[in-house]
Amino acid sequence: MRLGGLVRPWDVICLEGDLGAGKTTFVQGLAQGWGSLDTVSSPTFILVNQYRRPDDERFYHMDAYRLASAPEAEELDLDYMLSQGPLVVEWADRVSTVLPEERLWMKLEYVDDEHRQLLMTSVGERFDHLLVELRQAMFGIG
Repeated sequence: MRLGGLVRPWDVICLEGDLGAGKTTFVQGLAQGWGSLDTVSSPTFILVNQYRRPDDERFYHMDAYRLASAPEAEELDLDYMLSQGPLVVEWADRVSTVLPEERLWMKLEYVDDEHRQLLMTSVGERFDHLLVELRQAMFGIG
């Protein structure tokens, strides 16, 4: 949830993990922390969900599992989405070549029914700073 309060337009968060790793559940918490008014659900069959906040800002949630190729993701107008709000991409490894170079990459791994392991990797100065802010918010350290 704390990460949700830190994301802004043009931010890309890439999620990687097997089925059942918790990607959609993670996005639910992220959207709640961002302030979403809408219920978060998996966009597997419609590809992209849009969520909104009271200030009319937007948050986009893409599921690239069913995309045949990275160029197919480009047809979804990623630049428009990014200009309107943050974009979280499940199965991002399938479309990484068309996403901005600077991004936060998150790998979720199933540990057991109640636990997941999360590895965050920042790519770019913006996300280096974002992880410092997140550590500060969560643990009081920078």
